[in-house]
Amino acid sequence: MLRSLRWLAAAVLWSFVVCVLWVLVLRVIPPPVTWVMVDQSNEQGTLQRDWCALDEMSHSMPLAVIASEDQRFLHHHGFSWTAIKKAMEYNARKKGKKVKGASTISQQTAKNVFCWPGRSFLRKGVEAGFTVLIEALWSKERIIEVYLNVAETGKGRFGVQATALTCFKHDASRLSTAECALIAAVLPLPRKFNACAPSGYMRKRQGDIQRQMRLLGDVFDPAVMERTRERIRKEEEQERKGK
Repeated sequence: MLRSLRWLAAAVLWSFVVCVLWVLVLRVIPPPVTWVMVDQSNEQGTLQRDWCALDEMSHSMPLAVIASEDQRFLHHHGFSWTAIKKAMEYNARKKGKKVKGASTISQQTAKNVFCWPGRSFLRKGVEAGFTVLIEALWSKERIIEVYLNVAETGKGRFGVQATALTCFKHDASRLSTAECALIAAVLPLPRKFNACAPSGYMRKRQGDIQRQMRLLGDVFDPAVMERTRERIRKEEEQERKGK
């Protein structure tokens, strides 16, 4: 029994070491492939992907995704407990209807890079573990850079560069604010929405995202970050008082 426990402890330790090394390697090199890419290559036959460094993208691209997906991205440590609470309350009210998620950009990056497709408690546990690791070992800039390169942005397309070249016929560095907002609008349902032929709903989402972008401003600017941090603190205080 004792020997079995030692083997189990050793296996857990080595698994943790391998995961840490994996995350450290991907801190400096682009992820070569993801499970979702493999899955889509089997369905679509071909994939469009082209790595683009964060400093070679339009500055509006990370802002559009933060405005659309996770406005507290720069101010949490991987998990937005406020968003989780709101999602749980919403899902409790809407039993039997579409479930609302609360994944942060960090969680989505961990899921896209390190996890297999599907839904299970095991996969969510692996996702949570890798979320903690990338938050500890990567910068926020690296997290969003990887996300913007591995996220599915259309059928068989991964990363903003692929959609920029396919839909807008130019490099990601030349994306306009409106184009960045349109790509961000695709992300929740990339196999349904198409930035090359946006629907009326997508145009509405595009406008909403652009308005949020203007409100947020330059999210990486220290002064803006401090104002956002103060706003979040006040919102959390109001939420606690409202309990």
